[in-house]
Formats: sequence, structure tokens, C-alpha cells
Amino acid sequence: MKILELSSKQILRKTLQVITKGGVVVCPTDTVYGLIADAENKTAVRKIFKLKKRYIKKPLPVFVRNLKMARHLANINKKQEKILKNCWPGKLTAVLKAKPLKFPKGILSKDKKIGLRIPDYKFLKDLLKKINRPLAETSANISGKKALTKAKEVLKEFEEQKYQPDLFLDAGNLKPSLPSTVIDLTNLKILRKGQIKKSKILKILNI
Repeated sequence: MKILELSSKQILRKTLQVITKGGVVVCPTDTVYGLIADAENKTAVRKIFKLKKRYIKKPLPVFVRNLKMARHLANINKKQEKILKNCWPGKLTAVLKAKPLKFPKGILSKDKKIGLRIPDYKFLKDLLKKINRPLAETSANISGKKALTKAKEVLKEFEEQKYQPDLFLDAGNLKPSLPSTVIDLTNLKILRKGQIKKSKILKILNI
């Protein structure tokens, strides 16, 4: 696993190279350290599951560049769009009905839904703009363990594992943060509590 400081001038180019070749990158986000890879690359998505020792039937969320990309991947009605415009970029993972596109195994739920988010983190926004592809993402830890915000803890998490990330982007210690709120926007059901409260969603909708 290659390690680069986030301040490196070559960081964006190196990250793009790894992702376009089907690699997995440890990357800081606006919440915790995460694993990211090309969401349309079957091998890359499968590698994330192996790294995390994650059950394949537990789908990965996806980072998107903008609402246009989100619309390409999922069906979004006017009420759902209103919520997204008020909460993105930000700590809301929106579960929506996926469009009939071909996704690798591990991206869609069994009922054909997909989790999408636009992160509020400059490097990730720059990366998404440059690569212009959806990125599979999840917290950089072994499944069942806590999400991590300190670079040294992430390195220790994977140092003795059989499968290793291809690149680690070291941003030091991130600010303490709750994970993103995961909400199914087809029924307004909270799937994971996080930074954004359901009351905010209901207020946006004037409910």
C-alpha cells in the first residue's frame, strides 16, 4: 500500500491512476476515513468487500459528483430533489430507486435501491469532477468495528490483513464526526442515524 500526504501536489493524479486501474483508495471524507473505488468496476467493488470482510448482500453507498449524476443512476421525484438540494453536498446518504442500469454486485440492494451522496470535502469534490464517474464508498474499517478518523488507526486496521488498499491518502486526524445519515427517501425511513436529523427532512418537506 502506497502512502501519500493529502498535501502532495501529485495527489489527484495518483488517485485517478489508482482508481481508473481498478484499485481501492483510503481517503479522508467530511465524516470519517473511507474506502473509495470505481462503482462501475466489478473487480474494484469486490475488492472493497474483501478488504472490509463485508457481507456481499450489504450494498455499498456511492459518491456522486452532482445531482445530474444522481439522476442518471436513480429515479428522483420533485420532493426527493428538494431534500437533496437542501442537504447536498453534506452528510446525507439518500437511498433511492435505482434506474435499470448495469451495476456490479454489491451496489444495489435486493429491492433495487441505491444509496447516493455528494460529500462536502474539497478533495473528493475535485476528484469526482475530474473522474466524472460514481465512486463506491464505505468507512475504512473492518466490518463490525468502529469508523475511524485518525490516520494511524486506519493504517493499523489493515496492516496485518490479507487484502490491502492500493493507496492511502494521509490527512492526519480528522475532526470528530457522526457518520452520514442514511435515509430511504422512498418511504422516509431512517436506516442509520447520523449528523442530519429526520426532523430536518420533514421541515424541508413542510411536514
